[in-house]
Amino acid sequence: MKYMLMFFETPAELAQRDNPDTAPAYWGAWTSYMGAISASGTMTSGNGLQPRELATTLRMKDGKRQVQDGPFADTREHLGGYVILNVDSIDQALEWAARAPCAATGVEVRPVMPPPPGAPV
Repeated sequence: MKYMLMFFETPAELAQRDNPDTAPAYWGAWTSYMGAISASGTMTSGNGLQPRELATTLRMKDGKRQVQDGPFADTREHLGGYVILNVDSIDQALEWAARAPCAATGVEVRPVMPPPPGAPV
């Protein structure tokens, strides 16, 4: 079964990415974690995300596009990246989530919806 792990980080945690004093430890932890998932053979895809300030949100209203720079929701935690795992159970997905460098802030684990019948895979 496929599960998506969504990695949430606080603005302070994300700021470590570009700080010369903290970036090596930050990226080292993520590189180690992602290497372990990759080596396990359970990861099917995943990416880190650019800062939320670079997001663009689109909503359709009355058939017209409403585009807003930045995220629509104002939250304390930011979605920093995601991974799609192919594992046998939710317990295995939770084990990987618990090992994430941002597990103290939060990792959402959600089953991936299978394609509807007849849809191309």
